[in-house]
Amino acid sequence: MISLSEQEALAFMSRCYRRQFKRKAVLSEDEKIIDEVYFIEKGIIRVKINDLSGAEHTVHFAIENQFIADYRAFITREKSSYELEAIEDTEVIVLPKAGIEWGYQSLKEGEKLGRLIAEYYFTYLDRRIEHLYTLSPLQRYDLMNQIFPNIHNRVPQHMIASYLGITPIHLSRIKKNRLS
Repeated sequence: MISLSEQEALAFMSRCYRRQFKRKAVLSEDEKIIDEVYFIEKGIIRVKINDLSGAEHTVHFAIENQFIADYRAFITREKSSYELEAIEDTEVIVLPKAGIEWGYQSLKEGEKLGRLIAEYYFTYLDRRIEHLYTLSPLQRYDLMNQIFPNIHNRVPQHMIASYLGITPIHLSRIKKNRLS
């Protein structure tokens, strides 16, 4: 995303650390202040939220080579509304807030990196909202398969249905129609 000298990369990475999470581990809970952004090296993370009746909804998946956090809570320092959960054994690079702030000020293109990540995430979420209202469930299913290849072998079907905004029964029908 940006050009880094080897010295800059080493200095930045010295402020980050690697962490492993077992399947079903919670990386970040709702009602907490968020001080970390995760870069996924291996695994898949689900972002979920509970509605007023307590029903759980999958908002987002993040896979290898993607950043993930509750960015609004991270930026605003408000309590998080989301929970991040490892769907399979997951390895991440943890970027603490202090390390990110150091990067903004000390890396030649640090602010550019922050802007590019924010633009990517905003664009992704904006498209996701648009697609929930303008695409049919079948179109959303096909798009999900493009964005997250092999997701059906990595994520339980009820979570995929929740992500698509449909019931598990409707997801089964879509999959059956796609196979015939």
